[in-house]
Amino acid sequence: MQFDEIIRIALHALLDHKFRSFLTMLGIIFGVASVIAMLSIGEGAKREAIAKYQDLGVNNIIVRERNMSDAELEEVRAKFSQGLSLLDAQTILEIVPSVEAVAPQAEKETEAKVGDRSANSTVIGVTPDFIEILNYEVGEGSFITREQYDNNMKVCVLGAGLAKAFFSGQSPLGQMVKIEDQWLEVIGVMKSKAVFTETVGELASRDLNNDVYIPLTTFNKRLGKTNKLVSEIKQITVKVTDSGKLIECSEVIRSLIDRHHFNNQDYSIVIPYELLKQEENERRIYNFLLGAIAAISLLVGGIGIMNIMLATVMERTREIGIRRAIGARKKDIMSQFVIEAVAISITGGLIGVLLGLSLSFGISLFTNVTTYVRLYSVLIAFTFSVLVGICFGYLPAKKAADLKPIESIRYE
Repeated sequence: MQFDEIIRIALHALLDHKFRSFLTMLGIIFGVASVIAMLSIGEGAKREAIAKYQDLGVNNIIVRERNMSDAELEEVRAKFSQGLSLLDAQTILEIVPSVEAVAPQAEKETEAKVGDRSANSTVIGVTPDFIEILNYEVGEGSFITREQYDNNMKVCVLGAGLAKAFFSGQSPLGQMVKIEDQWLEVIGVMKSKAVFTETVGELASRDLNNDVYIPLTTFNKRLGKTNKLVSEIKQITVKVTDSGKLIECSEVIRSLIDRHHFNNQDYSIVIPYELLKQEENERRIYNFLLGAIAAISLLVGGIGIMNIMLATVMERTREIGIRRAIGARKKDIMSQFVIEAVAISITGGLIGVLLGLSLSFGISLFTNVTTYVRLYSVLIAFTFSVLVGICFGYLPAKKAADLKPIESIRYE
């Protein structure tokens, strides 16, 4: 028998029993769809984590003041620590090896107003280096310049969410925003940022799109210390030249700040790169478990194929005997049944791929879960479905090929 004839006979046998063939495919369809959907959920979670830590800077070390009660702050101040300061930032830049740049920042939660509209926001006093060290991007206008910083100018850059809330449908550039009793000119709008949904060290969960950035000099002059307990700055972001030296540099920074703060533990150190590696390892295990669970359904689908094919062999015993009697070889019979199993797997795999893509899109569209389908997950699921068809179709095919022609013809 020619190979194309074997394929034609196998496909004809499947089309003669469409409903049974479809039921046989169901296990493969749902198996492939679940593999793609689950891996897309894992990949989406991984990309969210990477985006979050990239916003913090994978080559950065973040030194941040601890969140303390007034009583704790009074105790620390009584022990001669004035909290994080610009002197700390300058000393880190000058003394710690492998440090490329530092970005001190002050913060204050307050209300921003435009006309009769207002919104809660976090005002952040920064230096011009801030945008490069933290990998932030300006979506419209420009960021704070060195001239504006040196001259304590009353300018600001809005987060994307705040700009949309205040100036939807019009350009915010050149508009005035009121922060407490200060009017600030809008010179830029940041690109939209990922929302922090969990606490990372002392970095509390919050929406970065509602931040307002102003020169640190302007902040200290017009919005700065309201009492002696408030430190000069809230955070120092340190950019290191080599990610391999992050741990080493963090230890030097810790020792340096301990001396400046008289061993008061009023700060914490966060290394985004280390947190990213830890999260990637956890996500890798998570993805493996999701894939393994989904793969079980593929194996169940394969068992279903084997059972149906075994039943088909019994049903078509006389047909097999006749084919053998008129000259079909064992390998022809075997090829026919293997091709039937593979055809079921391929068809079910293709339908499963479409269903899996639809599920991933639907999950992302109707829930807060981010999904991302990678080509490798589709290829893995589809290839596995074909292998399942070959492996589980082999036993029924071998059984069919081993039937003796005379006994098969006489079979009732």
